Amino acid sequence: MKDKFILGRYLPIDSFFHSLDPRAKFIFVFFFIILIFFAHSVGTYLWIFSLILLAIRLARIHIIYIIKGLTPLWIFLILTFLMHMFLTKGGKELIHIGFLTVDTHGIEEGIYIALRLLFIMCASTILTLATSPLDLTHAFERLLAPFRYVKVPVQQLSLMMAIALRFIPTLMEEMDKIILAQKSRGSEMSSGNLWQRLKAFVPILIPIFISAFQRAEDLAIAMEVRGYEVGVERTNYRHLNWKLKDTLFLLSIIPISLVLLLLKYLGV
Repeated sequence: MKDKFILGRYLPIDSFFHSLDPRAKFIFVFFFIILIFFAHSVGTYLWIFSLILLAIRLARIHIIYIIKGLTPLWIFLILTFLMHMFLTKGGKELIHIGFLTVDTHGIEEGIYIALRLLFIMCASTILTLATSPLDLTHAFERLLAPFRYVKVPVQQLSLMMAIALRFIPTLMEEMDKIILAQKSRGSEMSSGNLWQRLKAFVPILIPIFISAFQRAEDLAIAMEVRGYEVGVERTNYRHLNWKLKDTLFLLSIIPISLVLLLLKYLGV
């Protein structure tokens, strides 16, 4: 399971994307996700897809690794596609069975929405794979620093983000151990129909929740022992260094946006 869910995992690779300032990557991905919502044609989606392939190349990550890591999301994408296919009306009617109808506009919208979600998850996954959780949290805290003046708990939000990213792989590893323990006791989880498999996963949920609460309690005790206090101004061991390549990388979102808007205007 942990090998099929890579969101929150960091790959320490020497690449161009890894060497960028985490703030530049965070801002770029934020605006890139906004641009994905403006894509609504074949040409715009091909443009977004080519940019994601380029980002994977710059991060020196194998595309097969990305595909395998997004395996748990395929069911969600398929359900999203089916929902839009049956509920979105318009265009030429293709299938009519009782009260269910499938139109061309529904299939088109289902494909576009599923691809949009897939691209968002790819962009977020590349960001976490190419940025360590500490750097990502530090960048998040630095970018939201001005909101401290309006009483936004920036430090607490950053800590929550760091803990969440850190414990996603840990919980996946814990789930693997529980699944192996259940299989050793004769539990069948990889056979039978969908309902039987879902019932087989119910006994796994309770140990996972117990383990998660236990780890949260241990973490809270460890933080209290080390003198952590909420609201106290803290210094940083690591300092971010913004370079010229970070500025150029961030400014590249402008021509990317112009090309996307041009393709959308031309209806390509």
